[in-house]
Amino acid sequence: MPNPPPLEYGAFYHIYNRGTNGEDLFPEDRNYSYFLDRYAHYVEPVAETYAYCLLKNHFHVLIRTRVPEEQEAYWSTARHEKSPFRLASPSRQLGRLFSSYAMAINAALRRSGSLFDHPFHRKRVATDAYYRRLVVYIDRNAQHHGFVDDFREWTYSSYGAICSAAPTRLERDVVLEWFGGAEAFADAHATEPDGEDLSAYVLE
Repeated sequence: MPNPPPLEYGAFYHIYNRGTNGEDLFPEDRNYSYFLDRYAHYVEPVAETYAYCLLKNHFHVLIRTRVPEEQEAYWSTARHEKSPFRLASPSRQLGRLFSSYAMAINAALRRSGSLFDHPFHRKRVATDAYYRRLVVYIDRNAQHHGFVDDFREWTYSSYGAICSAAPTRLERDVVLEWFGGAEAFADAHATEPDGEDLSAYVLE
């Protein structure tokens, strides 16, 4: 499969990746939190995150890549690094995330080789009408795949963090604004969005 063009700056994307040949990405519960830690290190400087769901053998995220000025502002306020600012490629940072995480899993399990599909799957989302539907689709993904009977029970998704008042790295205020508030956000999750309507933006 040929490599797709790099992610553009200042654009919304639905990002999806899975284990090679269906292999588990998260063989143990502790792997989920480690992945999120690595995600914050590599991806947060180059993208804002609006929704995510980590499942046993794949994951989904909805992001907006930061424009160069936003990357520099993040670097100067959050990273506190002494080295000069250097613009980073969102595609390259995601690649570094996958490589770093795979190296850790390979070392822990004494395995070798690729862990993730390459290249990672992505769809640009350029229509406002689909942001909310994608958030619902991603949040409900654990139930959609039968991991739980009620998606609200799944720990490793953005739903609980958006509903909570606790600090979060997610763009919670923006997401709630898309839905018109917390109550409307919860109501919108009551039913699964139409798969046909989302077919151009959904990756599985």
